[in-house]
Amino acid sequence: MKKVSVLAVLFFVALIAQAQTVDEILSKYYEATGGKDKWLALQSIRMTGKGKVQGMDIPVFMTQKAPNKQILKLNVQGKEFVQMAFDGTTGWSTNFMSQKPEKMAAEDSENLKQETQLQDSFINYKEKGYKAELEGKETIEGTECHKIKLTKKPVMVDGKAEENVSYYFFSVADNVPIMVRSYVKKGQAKGTAIDTFMSDYQEVNGLFMPYSITQKVNGQTAFSMTADKIETNIAVDDKEFAFPNEG
Repeated sequence: MKKVSVLAVLFFVALIAQAQTVDEILSKYYEATGGKDKWLALQSIRMTGKGKVQGMDIPVFMTQKAPNKQILKLNVQGKEFVQMAFDGTTGWSTNFMSQKPEKMAAEDSENLKQETQLQDSFINYKEKGYKAELEGKETIEGTECHKIKLTKKPVMVDGKAEENVSYYFFSVADNVPIMVRSYVKKGQAKGTAIDTFMSDYQEVNGLFMPYSITQKVNGQTAFSMTADKIETNIAVDDKEFAFPNEG
């Protein structure tokens, strides 16, 4: 019988301890925001608020429905534009130049099936085939955070499967994520980090959700949004997400 080295045993123990630590952090997160069962019972979200782009205030409307339907609308100078919509199969948006709806490429629509999930990415992450790893602590704008690397299933970019990684920063004191770092996956800006900050957590039907979201690129604010109202588990017709009838 082969002997197992002490280093191998220590490495195995370390892996187990790390997995337990990640799950412990997530457990505290769910407890602090209303409980895992309430998150699992979430079927829809509707948010109305105001966005700010280049100093201009823009009314914003967002609706999500389980498992992965979503639509985000902006009102620019009295005209409504769909920034992004996904009906569960096809993604589409309004062309700002022609002001007409346009379907996304099949590859982009396929990726949206995973990226627009209403359910929290960390819920049952192992069953989803995701991997969550604790990478120590990091201070984000003065707040000490647990840094967790989340690896989802690969996405397709120009016909090739690429790793889909993002980093979540959970406040040590409050047990909620205050920032998510993701990366542009295609185009000229491919590889650019996008930092999404979440703050002003408020209770919505027993769940605590961020009412303020700010996105920064290379340290500069690209977009910020403040919710005026958030509703959950309301009736939402699938037609809200459908591509407009071309006939």
